[in-house]
Amino acid sequence: MTVERAHMDDRALQSLGPLELAHVGDAVYELLVRTELARRGGGRVGDLHRAAVAYVAAPAQAAALEKLSPRLTEAEQKLVHRGRNAHVHGCPAGCTPAQYHAATALEALFGWLWLAGQTDRVRELFAIILEEDHAS
Repeated sequence: MTVERAHMDDRALQSLGPLELAHVGDAVYELLVRTELARRGGGRVGDLHRAAVAYVAAPAQAAALEKLSPRLTEAEQKLVHRGRNAHVHGCPAGCTPAQYHAATALEALFGWLWLAGQTDRVRELFAIILEEDHAS
């Protein structure tokens, strides 16, 4: 396996299903969260972990998607729709099936943008999530 760059061409991207995109998006989103927590200042590992979980848990991701929805492009909205309708197996404790589907959609969106090489858009959407989070 070689690691060159995340960017994939449109044809390769179209061949990926929403759960494959969510698999990548999960890692991208987690890295963004961990980077933001590090930027804010260290802390004990347990505290950092709890803070990260507060952002990456399905209910929080569902809320983040709800905040982003009005600002998504038509193509992003279509991808979110595909992600939300993906056939997931089971639902973790602590969330509803609707929240889990929305979280999967958010992760699929972040995975798609990342693999498309749209890292500026990834950062823009994540900044909106943080901005809205601080405004609450």
